[in-house]
Order: sequence, then structure tokens, then C-alpha cells
Amino acid sequence: MTLTDRITRFPIACDPEKGERLAEPFTGPLRDLVQGAAGTSNYIAALVGREAGWLIDVSGLEPDDAFKRAMALGAGDPATALRQAKRRVALLTALLDLGGVWSTLDVTRALTRFADMAVWEAARPGIEREIAKGNLQGGTDGTAGFCVLAMGKMGAGELNYSSDIDLICLFDETRYQPDDFATARAAFLRVTKGMVRTLADVTQDGYVFRTDLRLRPDPSVTPVCIAMEAAERYYESAGRTWERAAFIKARPCAGDLEAGAAFLKRLQPFKFRRHLDFAAIRDAEDMLDKIRTHKGLAGRFSVAGHDLKLGQGGIREIEFFAQSRQLILGGRNHDLRGRETLEVLGALAATEWIDAERADLLSRAYMRLRDVEHRVQMLDDAQTHTLPKSDTQRTKVAALDGCDDLAAFDREIAELVQTVHAATAPKQGTERVAESVAPPPMAEDPDVRRILDGWHKLPATRSPRADALLSQLEPEILRRLSEAGDPMAALAQFDGFLRGLPAGVQVFSMLASNPPLMALLVDICAMAPALAQYLGRNSGVFDAVLDRGYFGPLPERAALETQLREILERSADYESILDDTRRWQKEQHFRIGVHLLRDLTDTAGAERAYAALAEASVSALLPAVIAEQAKRHGAPPGNGMCIVGMGRLGSREMTASSDLDLIMIYDAEPDDLSEGRTPLAAGAYYARLTKRLISALTAPTATGRLYEVDMRLRPSGRQGPVAVSLSSFRRYQRDEAWTWEHLALTRARAVAGPAELVAAVDVAIADVLAMPRDGAKVARDVREMRARLLAARADAAQDRWEIKQGPGRLLDIDLYLQARKLVGLPADEAVAEMRARLAILQSIGRVAFAEGFDPSRAGGALISLVLGLTGTDDLGALEAVLMDGAALAAQSIEGGLDAIEAAGP
Repeated sequence: MTLTDRITRFPIACDPEKGERLAEPFTGPLRDLVQGAAGTSNYIAALVGREAGWLIDVSGLEPDDAFKRAMALGAGDPATALRQAKRRVALLTALLDLGGVWSTLDVTRALTRFADMAVWEAARPGIEREIAKGNLQGGTDGTAGFCVLAMGKMGAGELNYSSDIDLICLFDETRYQPDDFATARAAFLRVTKGMVRTLADVTQDGYVFRTDLRLRPDPSVTPVCIAMEAAERYYESAGRTWERAAFIKARPCAGDLEAGAAFLKRLQPFKFRRHLDFAAIRDAEDMLDKIRTHKGLAGRFSVAGHDLKLGQGGIREIEFFAQSRQLILGGRNHDLRGRETLEVLGALAATEWIDAERADLLSRAYMRLRDVEHRVQMLDDAQTHTLPKSDTQRTKVAALDGCDDLAAFDREIAELVQTVHAATAPKQGTERVAESVAPPPMAEDPDVRRILDGWHKLPATRSPRADALLSQLEPEILRRLSEAGDPMAALAQFDGFLRGLPAGVQVFSMLASNPPLMALLVDICAMAPALAQYLGRNSGVFDAVLDRGYFGPLPERAALETQLREILERSADYESILDDTRRWQKEQHFRIGVHLLRDLTDTAGAERAYAALAEASVSALLPAVIAEQAKRHGAPPGNGMCIVGMGRLGSREMTASSDLDLIMIYDAEPDDLSEGRTPLAAGAYYARLTKRLISALTAPTATGRLYEVDMRLRPSGRQGPVAVSLSSFRRYQRDEAWTWEHLALTRARAVAGPAELVAAVDVAIADVLAMPRDGAKVARDVREMRARLLAARADAAQDRWEIKQGPGRLLDIDLYLQARKLVGLPADEAVAEMRARLAILQSIGRVAFAEGFDPSRAGGALISLVLGLTGTDDLGALEAVLMDGAALAAQSIEGGLDAIEAAGP
């Protein structure tokens, strides 16, 4: 269908005679459309007067084809050709808009498309001249490394009719030798200045775009075009929040687009912080308030003279609502890094950061406000966003919109902006501290005051902003701490948390913005000193608490591994992979502890979750470690390497402080060689790969370490190779292994590696465990091992709260249960029940104290949790259950070893 056939609505002519005169050359719906538009808008009337013949020529084309014709530049002076194209683009776009042919987004994208073309056509002649003079190197693309970034509405593809265009001009200095740098820079300055003159100078043919270059780094002292490397240095060292917000919409629009995209990719850490950045919200709000105050927009609301962009309930409030959440969340969620406002609102709803109803309301309001903004600008091509104060002029805006009732138009606008303001004003995620909270009585305690005074001398409160935030938070912190079972102990742990923070603004902003986080932090300090210390050292893990599914079921290994692999796909290099794995693992590790303390999972569920986390971490890291080694030594020879989890990892009974007991098994012939630059035989290759993997897991990077690793359970222990072949493993376990090694193998499980090899290793382990056993020998060996264990910690039996050491405690029970499994006897249910009770105390103790459960250090909330999980009424009853249970378990073990001894081969 032609553009004329698609016309569905018509503006109203405020000056019908003028409209009829200008519409006379046209026929059909186009005549009525021109009559209404030109009869109200002086700007459209002037465009029709100059371009009527051209408009008639393209009226039989499809809208997109007509737009391409409008952008076509004739021969001759680019400045003149661009101004003619601007007239035609403006006329055609306005009519397609007012006639209902194009949507709001069609209009803004078309205007942006023209701006992209205009910028390049304005810059290209200057680049070609400088190349011809030898000042620049053209290369195959003819850009010489010159790149223009579109910022603001142009970057987002959201230009309006009278927008200026915000640009940053850069050049890729890597194209030039140091001796040529000064010459190239001077040439790029001439290119940029010539481009701006072509676009912005007002001639008899008008102008193309008002052009603003002030978004570049430190514009008061930097030239209009700078090297990319210099720009990067500036943003890394001195970039401010408003510049981060501006770069969210940045897009290469002209010149060397590939270099521009690479520059923006390098700037991603500047735009989107790794941790939730609530402090940025306050900065952005302050900026918006300053703009309103400066422009006198903070007063009483009135439709007449209302600024549709910066005023209450205006376009900027919707953009700020979306963009501020991008600043906070974009570092964690890549789906929230879009440029277009409507795209971001949709992504916020899809990720459940706002509800779908609010996203839809703001999206519809945004498009309506942009429509009205366009009508205002169509009147006289003025760079304004303000509804006219004059009823006569505002009637024209309504008429362009097809409305003949000014009062109804004003009511609609009033309801629209009030609705937007109500939907965005709460600004969830801003710092809002309840100043009315009165400090509790404990605030008057001299010991408490000394602690509070010390808070303002810590690294976390080094900046005035952080110090002020903490001062505002103090009454609420003390109120919550005073409600803990042991307020002074909780305060001491909170003090330890603060002392572990290297900086405080982000954390304090987050706490001020989210009262539930404050409650959770106090709970942690009251219940779990070790977890509070962990949080102080790794405050970034608090970010994840705001994820919508944080308190939902803990994910299984497959989901965890998928999540981590997606993160590592975006890691820049091997070192980033190690750091990104550590950050992710710490968040998940902290989450399991929170679930356990909040009674959202039982201890068995927490043990499985810790094991699943370890498996996912190891499995996702292994390919990266292999790829790193392959750079020099090539791909693994043979069928690859399998990682076997032993101990608590293998049995899925890990606690918060468990290390990883591992065995590495590979499947290759001794004479197999890798095919890298430096080939290695299979044994040497896999030994080196094992050491590299252990380093990846244990090395302390800037983000800490992942796990401690213990490989003493491998064949031949410390004396054996760090990686063994599958055939050697089978042979050793069949012919040489000691009883204790077969006992350890009852917990073994392949956790990572090629699927076929994992299956083969699991079969090999099962075959070993199925071998005929001499029950008498197993019982004899177990008795000897048990005697050594009990003798080594004979004092442990005297500690009534000892969990691990001593008769009938965890190590004793585990040894016994493994022996029963080894000879094929079913588990001893009574002993297993005692083990489960001890495991509860151990899991809670490792989260709360990093050691065993210590009732003397436990607050009321933690004791209540333990009593609930163990089904006891008070600590005395629990102590009696433990003592009696340990005695009964020890007796059962003695009798059970007799049963093992009787088990035949």
C-alpha cells in the first residue's frame, strides 16, 4: 500500500484557509492531511511550500521507500544536500506521524536513522581531504579510525523533531605510530569542526542538526576529538554517575563502527558496576533536582507552561525510573543493558523488578508524552518541550493531535503526568532513612557509645557521604540490635562486620534503601558471627539478596552450572574467569548459609546445596583451565580427565567450611601425546593440568579463593602421582589398596569431566566396592583405625558438646557406616539417626562460628533454630540427648563391628 492509502487520521486546521491553499496541489487523503497539518503548524506549512512537488512525487510509494527517497543526497555541496534532505525527512515524517501511518517508535527511529546518515556525510569529506593530504591513514574502510558516538536520545534511537544531537568524537590511536600521532590528532580536530559546521550552521537553507559535543570527557579542557585510550583513562579514573548514565545509551553511529563498539565494550565495567549501585541513584536524583531548580520547574503544577520533558510526571521521570534501575542492576543482569526506554521497561518487568502493570502504564505514558512533545515542536520547529501557556497556542497543539476540545486535552495531560508521577515517585531503591526512629535505651550505655564513636573512624566511613549515611542509619541499627537475644553480642558482631568493610557508601546506601536487608544483616550478626565476618570481607554478596528468587528453593547442580557457564562466557580473559567464578560462588555460598539460618532449608538440604555448588564450580572451571593449558600444550590427549569427589563432596554432606577431597583420573595411553606447540606425554600433561586446576581453585586472587583442596586420598597418597590413568586406578584399587582406601571409596563419585569417562569411572568404583570382602579383615582394620582416632583425641569425650571427635561422634560413626557399606551390610538406622542429629549441630556451627556448635556463644535466635531442628525443648534436653545418643552409638558400633567380622568373603 502507498503512504497515501495508509492515512487513517487527520489533524484539525486552526487556519482552514491557509491549509486549503497549501493543500491545493494534492488529492485524496493526502490533501486532507496536508490541509489540517499546514493549517495549524507554521513549520509544516513552510516545508509544504518548498517541497510540495517532491511530496507529490513520492506519495505513490510505500512509506519506507518514500523515506529512503527523502534521505537521498544529490550531487554538489554536502551542506546544501543535507539541508534539503532534512526538509524532506521532517515533512514526510511529520505527515506519516500525524496521519497515523507511523507509530511513535517508527518516527523516532526514522529521525535517528537520518541523523546517523547526516553525521557521516558531514564528516566524510573532511576525512577524505585529510587522507589525500597524507595526514590520516584511510585503511580499507575509509574512516581513518574516526568514530562518532551518538549519546542521549540519538544513541537510544529516540530522537524527536527538534532534538539537538549529543555526540562524542573519538579516534583509534592504535592505527597510528607515535611519531604520527600529533599530525593525526590535529587532522581529526579539523574533521570534527568541519562536521559540526556542516550540521549546525544556519544558512539560507536552514540547518541540519544543532550539535552538542559537551558530553566528551572534561569538555572545558579537552579538544573536540580525543583518542580512545585517553577517554578510557578519564572514565576509569574520574568518570561520574551522570556520565555512567549517559553512556548507557551510547552507540557508534558514524565512522569506524567496529572500533566504536570495542571502545564501548571496554567501558562496560564503568557503566555497569559489578555490585548493586544504590549510591548512584542518589547522585542521579540530585542531578534531576538541580536541573528542575535551575529551570524553575519545581513549583506548582499547571498544564499551561508544563515541561513535558523535565516537569513533574514528564518524559525524564520515566527515563530516570528505567535508567536508574539499569545503573543499579545492569552489572548483574545483562538483560537490563538496553538503550531504548521501552525495551528497558519491558526487561524490568520480564525480570520481575517491576510488575507488568506498571511497565505497561509507563510504556504507554512514555509514547503518549513523546507524541504530544512532537506536536509542540511541530508548531515552529522550536527546541522546546513545554506546552504553550497561551490557550491559543495550546489549542494548536491539541488540533495537531486531532482534538478540538482544549479543556479535554488539558485534562488528559494533567491525568497523564499525575499518573506517571505517582508510578515513579516512590523511587524504590533510593536512600530513605526513617529519621523519626528514636534510639533505644542501649544507645545511652557508655560501652555502646564507645563502639558507635569508633564507627566513624573506620575505612568504611572514610568518605563524608558514607559517614553521613551511617549516622542516619545508627538509630535503626540500634533499634534492631536491641531486639536480638543478646544485644551486646549482636552489636559486637555488627561492629566486626563494619570493620571488615573496605568502603561503606554502597553498602550503607543499600541498607538505607531496603529495610529487609537491614533486618537480615542484624539477624546474621545476632545468630552467626562467622557469617557476619564473611559478609564483612565479601560485602558484594549482599547484592544477590535482592534477586527475586533469593529466598526460593536452592538450585540444583545443573541450574547452578548453567548459571555459572553463562557468566564465564562473558569473562574477558582467564584471570577474569577465576575472579568471576569466585564472586558467583561467594554469593551462592552466602545464600545457602542464609537459607539455613532462616530455616528455609534443613541441614541435609544445605549439605547437598554446598556440594552442588562445589560440583558446579569445579565442572564449569575445568574447560577454562583446559583451554588455558591448551594454548601451549594443545588439547588433552586420549579421552580426557575426570574429577572424582571424595569425602563430604562425594557423599554430598558438605558444610560451610568443607574443603574438597579430590582424585584426578584420566583415560589415555602412556605414549599418547598432546599436539600443542610444546607437546606433552599423557602423564605429564594431566599432572600439569591437575596442578593448574588446583591452582585455579585455591589461589588467592583479588576476590579471594574458592576452596581448599586435599588430594591425600589419591592412590598411594602423597607419594603417588597427582593424576592417575583409569587403568592404573583400577589395578591399584584391585591389587594394592588398603582397607582405609576402600572405605574412602564408599563416598567416591565422579563429579566432572567428559560424560563417557565419568560413567566409566563410576563403573570402576562400583566394581571395586563389589569385590568379595573378608569381613574379619575389614573389622580388624577398622578397629585399629578407630582405636588410633579415639586415642588421638581422648580428651574429646569429656566435652559434652563435641560433635566430631570421640566415641559415638561423627568420625567414629562415619568410619563404622562406611565399613558396613563396604561389606554389603545395610546401614545401622539407630546410629544413622544419631549422625543426623550431630550433622545438624555441625552444619549450624560451621555457618555460625566456623567451628562446632558452641551454646555459650549462641544467641537466643540461634538456639531456637537448633532446638527446632533437633526436636528438643531446651539446651539441657539437647545436651542429654547428645550424651545418651553418643553412648548408645558407641555401643552399637562395638556390636556392629562383630557383625562386620562375621560377614564372609
